[in-house]
Amino acid sequence: MAENIDFSGVHTALATPFDKDGEVSYGCLERLVNFQISEGINGIVPVGTTGETPTLSTGEHLSVVKRTVEIADGRIPIIAGAGSNSTREAVNLTKEAAAAGADAILQVTPYYNKPNQEGLFLHFSAIAEATNKPIVLYSIPSRCMIQLDPDTVARLYEKYPHVCVIKESSGKPERVEALRAACGDAFTILSGDDSMTLQFIERSASGVISVASNALIRPLLQLVKLTEQGERAASMELDKKLQHFFEALFLDPNPVPIKHVLVWKQLIESPRARLPLTKITDSTLRELEAAWEEVKDL
Repeated sequence: MAENIDFSGVHTALATPFDKDGEVSYGCLERLVNFQISEGINGIVPVGTTGETPTLSTGEHLSVVKRTVEIADGRIPIIAGAGSNSTREAVNLTKEAAAAGADAILQVTPYYNKPNQEGLFLHFSAIAEATNKPIVLYSIPSRCMIQLDPDTVARLYEKYPHVCVIKESSGKPERVEALRAACGDAFTILSGDDSMTLQFIERSASGVISVASNALIRPLLQLVKLTEQGERAASMELDKKLQHFFEALFLDPNPVPIKHVLVWKQLIESPRARLPLTKITDSTLRELEAAWEEVKDL
């Protein structure tokens, strides 16, 4: 895959399938990746939060990246998660993911230790200096308790042109406008929240890194297309149909609900997540079943 990747469209934040014993199921991973490609997904993002990286060993993490790259076989871009709250670890994961064949690297803001903006700049600078692969920054204050300032993003982009994308998961549409003003038109902004995709694209974002598209791809592709084309009535109608499903996916911690949907679609064999994530609550399961019935035939 060429280094000059088109990051627009829908990229799936891929769930990591486990078998009933809690081990990575590479057979289900192959089924899931091939389903994604057959449905026309624009890219796959393995080993992010949805991929349960906090509970994968380093060996498992890199094996999932390598296997995903092998299955995709150059058909679509693979954006590998390689983030850490340790700069050294993030650099090492980045090098290993690049060596495994990932086309781009997803880098989340360091969690728990809460660096300031200068610390963030130096953290991402060290990563950028370790690879020539495109880097997708990932700002998610709800999980990391910090946010990348637009000026910090612009500073990184100016010094390291391959730091050229951000997954923006603040849930604030005005962030798109602030990032666009700071970084210019060539910088790519992606929504990190399915429910905000329409609003973000209307403000110049280029697509979404999606949890819902693990199971529901074509309606997401259509939503992006309609919104980009300015078909506001049609895009709003479709978005309204999808919102209940988007909401149901996060009633319990991600990726617990989406794994149940993947079992219903017979793409994975078990909805199991690793502790400290546990099984789905009865109330969420009922809501999820109702929401899936509304969208599964779209």
